[in-house]
Amino acid sequence: MIPRRSFLAGSLASAALAAPVGIVRAAPVAFSADPFTLGVASGCPREDRVILWTRLAPQPLDGGGMRDASVDVEWQVAEDEVFSRVVSRGVVRTTAELAHSVHAEATGLRPDRVYWYRFRAGPALSPVGRTRTVPADSVRPFRFAFASCQQYEQGYFIAYRDMAARDLDFVVHLGDYIYEKSWGSRHVRQHGVGIPTTLEEFRNRYALYKSDPDLRAAHAAFPWLSVWDDHEVMDDYANDRSYTVRDAAQFLKIRAAAYQAYYEHMPLPPSARPRGADATIYEHYRFGEMLDVLLLDDRQYRSASACVGSGRPTWVADCVSRTDEARTMLGEQQEQWLDARLRDCRGRWTIVAQQTLMAQDKRNGDDGAHFWMDGWDGYPNARRRLLDSLVAQRRRNPIVIGGDRHAFFTADLKHDFARPDGPTVATEFVGTSITSDGPSEASVRKAQAENPHLIYARGDKRGYATVELDARHCTVGFEALDDVKDAASAVRRLTSFVVEDGAPGAKVA
Repeated sequence: MIPRRSFLAGSLASAALAAPVGIVRAAPVAFSADPFTLGVASGCPREDRVILWTRLAPQPLDGGGMRDASVDVEWQVAEDEVFSRVVSRGVVRTTAELAHSVHAEATGLRPDRVYWYRFRAGPALSPVGRTRTVPADSVRPFRFAFASCQQYEQGYFIAYRDMAARDLDFVVHLGDYIYEKSWGSRHVRQHGVGIPTTLEEFRNRYALYKSDPDLRAAHAAFPWLSVWDDHEVMDDYANDRSYTVRDAAQFLKIRAAAYQAYYEHMPLPPSARPRGADATIYEHYRFGEMLDVLLLDDRQYRSASACVGSGRPTWVADCVSRTDEARTMLGEQQEQWLDARLRDCRGRWTIVAQQTLMAQDKRNGDDGAHFWMDGWDGYPNARRRLLDSLVAQRRRNPIVIGGDRHAFFTADLKHDFARPDGPTVATEFVGTSITSDGPSEASVRKAQAENPHLIYARGDKRGYATVELDARHCTVGFEALDDVKDAASAVRRLTSFVVEDGAPGAKVA
C-alpha cells in the first residue's frame, strides 16, 4: 500500500509522461488536444477482474471533438505504479456510437490485490489509476465511502478531494451524479446551458461534471460501484412517467439518451449497456467472507407515484392507493432477484445499497398524516416485502445505505413503524449530498420529533459517509464540509455510529 496523497501527487499527472515500458504504440492518431480530459476510472471489482473506463474527448464540452473516426485505445494493468510488472493488457476500438468511451474488462487478476492501470491512444498517454480486486475468502476489515447528489452549481466537489486522500477499498455512488436542471441559491459555478434532452446534451453535461479535478481524483483512486437516481434523467420520474414531460413516448426517448450517456461515462460492464430506454444496473458484489453489497435500482421499475395524480410526488396527505399491495419500488423481477441473492449472501455483513431514505418519515398535518411520495413511504408494502426478505433469508447484520435526501440520517428499520419498541430488522444510514442544498432545520427537527426510529438527522451540512467493517463492528462516520461554497473548505467528522455483530441498531460510537 502506498500513501494516498503520494499516489495522487504522482499518478494523477497530465498525459505528458515519459514513454512507458512495454506498451505498443498504436497507429498514428492526431488529436486537437489531450484526449484524456475526463480522466480514468475503474469499477465493478471481482476476485479476478475489474472494469476500466476512460473516454476520448479532446473537446469535452463540445461533443467530445472526436467526430466519427474509430480509434484503438490500448490499456494496461500492472502490479506496480511504474508498470514494470504488467499482468493484463488489451485493445478496445472506440467509436462515435458510444462517444469513444472505453469499458475494458481486465481479467486474469489475483484476488485482493492493488493494481495500477492506464490507457494510450496514439501518442497520448492517460493519467494512471489505482484499483483493487476483491478477496476470495478473506475476513479482513474493509473501508468504503458512499456518496450522492452532486449539483455542480451549488458547491465545489471538496468532498471528493477529501475522499481521494483516504485509505478506502471502494466507493459506492447512490445516484444524482449529474443534475439535469438548475436550482438552488448562491451558485458558485454554472451549467451554462439549459436542461439536456438529447444524447449530445447529456454527454456535455457529464463532461462538465467530470471537468472537476476532485471528482476525477476520486474515480482514479478507487473502484466504484454506481447506480443512478432521478436527476441523471429527470426530476422525480417514475418508470415511464414524468410530471414535467407528460408524453410517455417522448419521455422514454429522453430516458434512452440519458441512460446511454450515463453508461458512456461510468465504469460499468458491457452487460449494463442500455437497450434503448432499458438497462440493467442492479447487481450483487461479494467481498470475501466479510460483506456482500446488493446494489439496487429503485427508479427504473417503480410504480407511478401515489396520491398526486399527474403532479409532482411531494409531501401530500395519505390516500388509499399508497398502500395498494401491488405497488412496487423495485419491480417484480428485481424483487425476485433480490430475494434470491439474499439467499446467496455469505458475508458477515449484508449491505443493501439503494437511493433514498427507507425508514418511514411521516409528518402530521391538520388533514392527517403526510408522506413524501417519491420515496419508500410512497411504496410501504414494497418496503415491507424487502424487510420481510431480510428476515426470511436470515441475513446476518443487514445494513441499508442511501442518499437522495441531502441530509444525514441514522435509523432503525422496523416491521411496524407505529411500534417504536418493536424489533429492529436492519440499521439504516443515509449520507448527505456532496453539494446539493439541504432541507430546512425545521423540516429535519419535525422528522425526528414525529418518527422515533430516526435516531439522528441533520441537513445543514454537505459531505459523504464512510464505513469501516470488521468481524465485530460496523462503524459509520458522517464526514461534513465546513462550507461547500468555499473551495478551500475543510472536512470534519460530525459524528459516528457503531452497529455490533448480531445486534441490529446503531449506537453513538
